[in-house]
Amino acid sequence: MEKEKLIKKYDKQVDTYKRALNNRTLARWRTELLNDAHGDVLEVGVGIGSNFQFYNRENVHLTGVDFSSEMIKTARQTALSCQIDAELVQEDVETLQFESNSFDCIVSTLTLCGYANPTRVLNHFNNWCKKDGTVLLMEHGISSNRMVSNTQKLVDPLFVKAAGCHCNRNIIDIVEKSNLKIERTQSHWSDIIRLIWASPNK
Repeated sequence: MEKEKLIKKYDKQVDTYKRALNNRTLARWRTELLNDAHGDVLEVGVGIGSNFQFYNRENVHLTGVDFSSEMIKTARQTALSCQIDAELVQEDVETLQFESNSFDCIVSTLTLCGYANPTRVLNHFNNWCKKDGTVLLMEHGISSNRMVSNTQKLVDPLFVKAAGCHCNRNIIDIVEKSNLKIERTQSHWSDIIRLIWASPNK
């Protein structure tokens, strides 16, 4: 999908993201993952700021990036309501440039489904994260249940057209092909949801 069309698609999904804020299951997973976020944090695909309430606000300075102007606009409102120290930037993470070793922690939740080359994006994380830093991921992908995974493969083209992201990606495989080192993982919903704690490999 062309990038401009993809951005417009996400611009229109702000209300959908707002409704998901009340999802208790997602909140539980975000809480567990983001408990380890610290210091100078880069959050990519920041969306409307769904993660903001789960950060330790006393221990985090956040740089949030998203290519959707509507998402960033709403994220600024969320940052104010959550009273979090955040610098929010409208940029495309696939072309974004930071200096090496810029961040103590890099966070991605539900974003790897949308990148043209997710492994390359993770390699950027590896470069941007400090040597002793942490990369925290919560991503969705292909199920280990054969019946579910066959359905995901079948509907993936429709999913991309409707939502702008893939539902059949093997998240563990994508991370293992990157330069990052997986420290531990959690899986939920027959491996559809993966929580991954990783470190840069330098």
